[in-house]
Amino acid sequence: MCRFVIYKGTEPVQLSHLLTKPCHSIINQAFNSRLRVDLRNPVNGDGFGVGWYDCVYDEELGRQPCIFTSVTPAWNNVNLQRLAEKIKSPLVFAHVRATTAGSLSLDNCHPFKHGKLMFMHNGGIAEFPKLKRRLQSTLPDEIYDIPNGNTDSEWAFALFLSKLPDANAGSFTPAVLRQAMLDTIAALNGFAREFNVTEPSLMNFCVTDGETVVATRYISSKVDEAASLWFSSGTSFYEYAKGGHYKMSKADKRENIIMVASEPLTFEKADWMEIRTNNMIVIQHH
Repeated sequence: MCRFVIYKGTEPVQLSHLLTKPCHSIINQAFNSRLRVDLRNPVNGDGFGVGWYDCVYDEELGRQPCIFTSVTPAWNNVNLQRLAEKIKSPLVFAHVRATTAGSLSLDNCHPFKHGKLMFMHNGGIAEFPKLKRRLQSTLPDEIYDIPNGNTDSEWAFALFLSKLPDANAGSFTPAVLRQAMLDTIAALNGFAREFNVTEPSLMNFCVTDGETVVATRYISSKVDEAASLWFSSGTSFYEYAKGGHYKMSKADKRENIIMVASEPLTFEKADWMEIRTNNMIVIQHH
């Protein structure tokens, strides 16, 4: 399975503090995951992606996120190392991929985007080839034409877009994004029932419009384990000891920084709280 991390803060973070410097950064998780459910793909070497929003709004550039993807392993990409040292953002999505559906190509690397929206997924839609045509049949033409790749994840994003009142809107309320996510999961479960799919689907989805973040830890089973998902918040995230040892500081009750990750980026147990199975979190603009 894949790994992802989300950063949302009142102040921008240098990407290297998420991607490369922590001793259990998402790049290190790509080959040294400690909380993997699916052991068929023990290494996340099928490409990666990072998406971010500019610190300051530029009318000419617009509000769309910038996304950098590659099909090379994240730990062996010099350009990622260079970019991570020079880019700061208050909202970052990063993803390393171990393919379960879809070929190795740039089009299949997360995060995916449409307009100002950005989306990524850890998990897999069970028996997706059976469900794909049914899913596609529910999409309006303008949404059907959006996916460039062939992953279950990108088609789940297209389904999500179809659940929005207007996928091209200039803004989305937290309630609208939350409801669209609930409707997406409900639709996927409905397709599975139609085709008598009994294998559980792992749907750790996350989406943002640059202000609100919605993330789920979900499995379509009452007995199986969901893919891991963790939450951390505080006033600052910093390296307290050489060798990439980071911690989340909680100087007061403010939540200047919120992070959501498939695995904790630190080994400080007090920094992280596990999100319960079949729960959703909504992080609003502050």
